[in-house]
Amino acid sequence: MTSAAVARALERVQAGSLLDRADGVALIEAPPADCPAVLHAAAALRDAGKGHTVTYSRKVFLPLTNLCRDDCGYCTFRRDPGQAGAHTMSLDELLAVCEAGARLGCKEALLSLGDKPEARFPEHRDWLRRHGYRTTLDYVVAASRAIVEHTSLLPHANPGLMSERDLHALRESNVSVGLMLETAADRLGEPGGPHHGAPDKAPRLRLRTLAAAGRVGLAVTTGILIGIGESRAERVEALLAIRELGDRYGHVQEVIIQNFRTKPGIPMAHHPEPDLDELRRTIAVARLLLGPAMNVQAPPNLSPGTYPALIAAGLNDWGGISPLTIDYINPEAPWPHLTALARATAAAGGRLRERLAIYPEFIGRPGFLPGTLRARVAAHIDETGLVREETAARIGGAA
Repeated sequence: MTSAAVARALERVQAGSLLDRADGVALIEAPPADCPAVLHAAAALRDAGKGHTVTYSRKVFLPLTNLCRDDCGYCTFRRDPGQAGAHTMSLDELLAVCEAGARLGCKEALLSLGDKPEARFPEHRDWLRRHGYRTTLDYVVAASRAIVEHTSLLPHANPGLMSERDLHALRESNVSVGLMLETAADRLGEPGGPHHGAPDKAPRLRLRTLAAAGRVGLAVTTGILIGIGESRAERVEALLAIRELGDRYGHVQEVIIQNFRTKPGIPMAHHPEPDLDELRRTIAVARLLLGPAMNVQAPPNLSPGTYPALIAAGLNDWGGISPLTIDYINPEAPWPHLTALARATAAAGGRLRERLAIYPEFIGRPGFLPGTLRARVAAHIDETGLVREETAARIGGAA
């Protein structure tokens, strides 16, 4: 790709034009000499839409079950029944963690779990039946309702593929839901690919769930996973697929650019990780493709020591950070301390602010926040829709 193509794409950014695939590919494949201009354009676009505020959500991470019918080449989270560490949380366990998190100032209850384990494991079907549930998603709904009924937290469920019926059931107790698209490249599901043996990672199925969330009126967090064997052009195609859904339904509140990290014992243990250049250019192109209004995140615990560089690439959010629970998906990667994160954010010209699991622009938007949760949300926020600073100051940098 030539510098002329990059220049044309950046001119379209300056003109406020909607970038297309060719523009995105030109920018993400920019030669090293052109990368500073791409990063500068992304940061300027972020500033135009978000100012200098960089947000995060204080959460508890709830691994509701780590049983999963999928086998992904990069995952250490999933277990089979009977395998060391295999566990499905009871409601009592879940509520105890939520109550402890609330005492530490957490507002978000992140429910993460494997995809449809009952489709693969009779042991899990038996567990569900004994506890009065037909499916794992029925249990997610019950868990979300229990969190709202018994704690002060706001649920945000990440249960994998969902039907419109599932999403309707979750809507009254979840302020938002999450589903990573990860990739739009079907070929990654072919033999030898990271998604071979993972039927729930088919891009068309994940896009179908994301579209259903839009029809239901649920704010959704999604994103891509980079460095798992996709090409740069395929990253652009995934971002454009997300943009198209967000434009159609207005429900995409956040796009995560998550970098693959290798771990011992996974099939991809020797697969190379994307370097900082790959992460920064992908964040920048996400900003330029998705525009000034989108919230663009990169998990800080997966890239320690690079925070100013990531802000300079155009992100405006660090995602969820917990003072209590580890990142069960990446257990080797500790959360940053909030004081250090605030200092690094300030060094890059930003200001760290706490948000809820639903972004400010969705709180007042008709049809997105259920009436049952409005008072709970309102109790936490100031006129900007972010967590009141005096509340955050009382808790301190305890993550």
